[in-house]
Amino acid sequence: MTAGIVNLRALLAPKPHDHGGEGTILAHRVFARGGGTGAEFIDLAVLPPGTSIGRHRHGHDHETYVVLGGSGVMYRDGEEFRVGAGDVVVNAPFGEHGLRNDSDADLTLLVFEEAGHDDPDS
Repeated sequence: MTAGIVNLRALLAPKPHDHGGEGTILAHRVFARGGGTGAEFIDLAVLPPGTSIGRHRHGHDHETYVVLGGSGVMYRDGEEFRVGAGDVVVNAPFGEHGLRNDSDADLTLLVFEEAGHDDPDS
């Protein structure tokens, strides 16, 4: 491999049962701020066929999923819908969300978290 070039696949680490999901996804935290404004973190995640990020809630943050490749079923606040490459899904503060790869190919996405307000009504 050429110096200074790393394939992201080499950085991915297993995350079994992410948020209570099925199977083991692969993930790498590309960026973490640790406070301040803008993105708190950016993760690259790969959901192999049959795996999922379990349904879960966050606090006051906005979490955005950007589907880079593959397809699956997104759950958000009581609704299920299909997502595929190019789709951007914003998960609202205090909302419940999850993602399942029901296809026969990897589902790859970026996950961005941005801090929000402490008050769910703001």
